[in-house]
Amino acid sequence: MRILIVEDDPDLSRQLRTALKDTGYAVDVADNGEDGHFLGDTEPYDAVVLDLGLPQIDGVSVLQKWRADGKKFPVMILTARDQWSEKVAGFDAGADDYLTKPFHTEELLARLRALLRRASGHTTDTIEIGELSIDNRSARAFVKGMAIKLTSHEFRLLAYMAAHRGRVISRTELVEHIYEQDYDRDSNTIEVFVGRLRRKIGTDRIETVRGLGYRLVDPASEKAE
Repeated sequence: MRILIVEDDPDLSRQLRTALKDTGYAVDVADNGEDGHFLGDTEPYDAVVLDLGLPQIDGVSVLQKWRADGKKFPVMILTARDQWSEKVAGFDAGADDYLTKPFHTEELLARLRALLRRASGHTTDTIEIGELSIDNRSARAFVKGMAIKLTSHEFRLLAYMAAHRGRVISRTELVEHIYEQDYDRDSNTIEVFVGRLRRKIGTDRIETVRGLGYRLVDPASEKAE
């Protein structure tokens, strides 16, 4: 999953980016409302962490612009402890959740996972697809209960496909959701990652739909049909 952090406090921004990357997310960062709005308007994020007290354009205005433009990604707003009115304004603008500063990073991660679960229609952090299990909390995957060693990009690819299981996902969409903005994106590397994943989780769990992309399936249920 790919996350945008819009936060002008450099220490907090760095802390959040590190925590999110360590959990397996691709993360982009903006330190002002203007840049944050541009990124959210032009890049396909899975969720956004948005501070409301931003320079150039305030967070509420940024969120209002996104929602007016039809952007549906879940947004978690960050507010000052005594600014309850900011929370109300944030929710009225289209926020999905909020955290009051200061907060524990673990709580932000848990709330963010909950937002992503709801957005993809899942109820727990673990996605089961037959004998394949993806634990988004620990950023680990298992086949028949045995842990699989994955690189960060391999896990991002597998986790994104698991969140959209059964749907054909194009290489372009995968590139947009597993790489950060400043990464040298190459859709051909998706084939490399898919090949590695097939060797690790089983060749029949990722289908190639010629000309369209890839689909993650449960081979046992596919055979039953």
